[in-house]
Amino acid sequence: MYAIVEIAGQQFKVAKDQKVYVHRLQGEEGSKVTFDNVLLLDDAGNVTLGAPAIEGASVTAQILSHLKGDKVIVFKKKRRKGYRKKNGHRQSFSEIQIESIAASGTKKTAKKAASKKSETTADAPKKAAPKKATKAKADDLKKIEGAGPKAAEALVNAGLDTFAKVAKTDAAKLSEILSEASSRLSHIVTDTWPKQAGLAAEGKWDELKELQDRLDGGIEK
Repeated sequence: MYAIVEIAGQQFKVAKDQKVYVHRLQGEEGSKVTFDNVLLLDDAGNVTLGAPAIEGASVTAQILSHLKGDKVIVFKKKRRKGYRKKNGHRQSFSEIQIESIAASGTKKTAKKAASKKSETTADAPKKAAPKKATKAKADDLKKIEGAGPKAAEALVNAGLDTFAKVAKTDAAKLSEILSEASSRLSHIVTDTWPKQAGLAAEGKWDELKELQDRLDGGIEK
């Protein structure tokens, strides 16, 4: 039996006991993780396709180790402008071992439990629904030097939708979020993002502009 499953934004063809290198996962070495975005299952020639995912199917794996790949040098130059920028990056990976592939499981069980709960509470007196809290308006994170539309979208998807939240997150965690979102964002330098976000959150736009004028490739001169 083998499956095609999405792990950390990438698709892998996996089988039991297979070892796979994926973008770094949240979790300690030795812990188990479950992936439920299974796109295809092949059980002795019996193929099941998802639309897009197969309901109830899951892949369970164990995290063997966390490691980094080879260093990649990113060099940018503009002719006749005196502009040069050199950055190095090592992509973070996790080595996992596939332990089991399940064709059905938690999703169906959860649906049955939910339907039973709805049946038992159908005759209960209805309570007034609490008013939904007004969702705070997200900040325009593209105002941070080096944060383009894709990087800003990755931060919002990770729950960092305001300058204040970005300011409270260290640069290493921001780089990890970008790398997990897309390999094309892994080279971005985030060293000054918390400082920039802190100034923006406090409305110190003049100080922010002065800081950004001193930046070279995301690094403060």
